[in-house]
Amino acid sequence: MSARDRLAVTLLLVSTFVVILNETIMGVALPRLMDDLAITASTAQWLTTAFLLTMAVVIPVTGFFLQRTTTRGAFLTAMGLFSLGTLVCALSPGFEVLLAGRVVQATGTAVMLPLLMTTVMTVTPPASRGRTMGNISIVISVAPALGPTISGLILSVLDWRWMFGLVLPIALGALVLGALRLPDVTEPRHARVDVVSVMLSAVAFGGLVFGMSRIGEAANGGLETVTLGALLAGAAGLTLFVARQVRLQRTDDALLDLRTFRSRTFAVGVALMAVMMMALFGVIIMLPIYAQDVLGVDTLRTGLMLLPGGLLMGLLAPAVGRAYDRVGPRPLLVPGTVLVSAATWGMAMLLGAGSSPWLLVGAHLTMSAGLALVFTPLFTSALGSVSPEQYSHGSAVIGTVQQVAGAAGTAVFVTVLSATAAGLAAGGASEVVATAGGVRAAFLVGAVLTLPAIGAAFAVRPAPAGAPVAAHH
Repeated sequence: MSARDRLAVTLLLVSTFVVILNETIMGVALPRLMDDLAITASTAQWLTTAFLLTMAVVIPVTGFFLQRTTTRGAFLTAMGLFSLGTLVCALSPGFEVLLAGRVVQATGTAVMLPLLMTTVMTVTPPASRGRTMGNISIVISVAPALGPTISGLILSVLDWRWMFGLVLPIALGALVLGALRLPDVTEPRHARVDVVSVMLSAVAFGGLVFGMSRIGEAANGGLETVTLGALLAGAAGLTLFVARQVRLQRTDDALLDLRTFRSRTFAVGVALMAVMMMALFGVIIMLPIYAQDVLGVDTLRTGLMLLPGGLLMGLLAPAVGRAYDRVGPRPLLVPGTVLVSAATWGMAMLLGAGSSPWLLVGAHLTMSAGLALVFTPLFTSALGSVSPEQYSHGSAVIGTVQQVAGAAGTAVFVTVLSATAAGLAAGGASEVVATAGGVRAAFLVGAVLTLPAIGAAFAVRPAPAGAPVAAHH
């Protein structure tokens, strides 16, 4: 990789870390925001839901957008929007303005990750892709894990607006540096935008993510018409979207080119990634609830308890990337999926109302080690198995699946938690015991989900060093 390309990748890595960190920064802050802005929990939840919704709607369009724009143009658009959204959030007088700022932030965030992946796949020779993808895994896995810890630290000494105020100078610095120094490493080509596909994609992914984020709330009072309607609209929209993409692919006009799935390694890799993302997001949601509502730990200590896992993932990622370049995906994926499954089963069996907080830290560390072994090989082999023209579409597919799977994981875990806890409370259990039972039930469902992933890990083949797989079909 030339010095120019290395500069581009480094700048994109740092910027993506900042924007992804911001995705999970709100969780710990919601109780404080509910007090300060005098809003209910379900209203406050919109600050996270709206962010995920925007990401789910924008990411499918990025494959097309990245083909039409230069690297620099895409970066300045993404970072400009993110900085503007952060400024709006930092200055927001009330909930509505804060929500608007989060949506603008999310639009910028949605462009960053596919841009980073596409650029890396374009400039990195296949032999050293594992190492570079290892650095991307740090960004994708450590940033969300650090979010709660950092917001816990900030909230223990400062007002919530500082969560955005402290990010703003970093975002602006990256924006200025990108404007001055970022080289164009991809060649834009003209592509026609299919407006119907954009609208179908918004209905499909927006409907699914919105519906799933509402299921958790509905667990206590049955499914609401709005939630059911959103899920049905999302499913119908997705069916029509896929049918339209398959038709438009013949003339190379698809918004999201699904021919990437012709590569078996890509298809298996994406399915496996969906399961791992569901587990990751479900656990990131459950552990703070368990720590705070069952063990009675404060926000700052909760954030600190989850910190070792996030740091372990970051420390392991470069080594896993180097190992991938030497041994390929399977020797890493199989033990990785086994560790994730073992950790989730452990949480389901061992975490009770009187458990030691150290048990939680240990289980989270085990899971983090497993995820570190899984993410780098999955990204590298999945994207490496499609043809170079398809990198931007492959990156957009992976980004979309991550968002939808994250929302699904959160929905499944929260629904099981709420339903089980409500049942136990109705049977006379105390609130702490009922919540502990709900958390264990949620982990049990997650543990069952991870079992097929172990089998799938055996099916991931190394990406070919020479001609990409997709070219042979």
